[in-house]
Amino acid sequence: MVKKSQPSAKVIGIDIDPTGLKIAKGKAAQAGVDITFDLGTAFKLPYPENYFDRVVSSLIFHHLTTENKVRSLKEALRVLKPKGELHIADLGKPRNLLMHLPSKVMRHLEESEDNIKGLLPHTFRIAGFEQVKENAKFMTMVGTIALYEGQKP
Repeated sequence: MVKKSQPSAKVIGIDIDPTGLKIAKGKAAQAGVDITFDLGTAFKLPYPENYFDRVVSSLIFHHLTTENKVRSLKEALRVLKPKGELHIADLGKPRNLLMHLPSKVMRHLEESEDNIKGLLPHTFRIAGFEQVKENAKFMTMVGTIALYEGQKP
């Protein structure tokens, strides 16, 4: 979706799982988009400092412990250029009764409790991001998905 919305952007995908990378490469080929895929982990990105204009993460942070959320955010900060932006889509704090129901289950799965408590923006700030905000929330079958952003100073 990123490459299709920004065709001139150089897009790099990263995953810790070689099988996941193989699936992603197939999806990119099927979509007809040119994306580079690298094996790596969010807490130790294989890129130099100040390398990217933007870092995007989709539905990864609810899998990470609080410590690894902070480590991953600090790595994103390291590889972003000054004034670079971080954009994350992940589980967020429910805003209505209907979304509280799936969150009661999800908070006991994975490491999603921080997300469901609405702590991800605070974690951005701990890692060093500025201008942190939540841009949108969507109701889904697994709970509330929130869109967050932050900027490297």
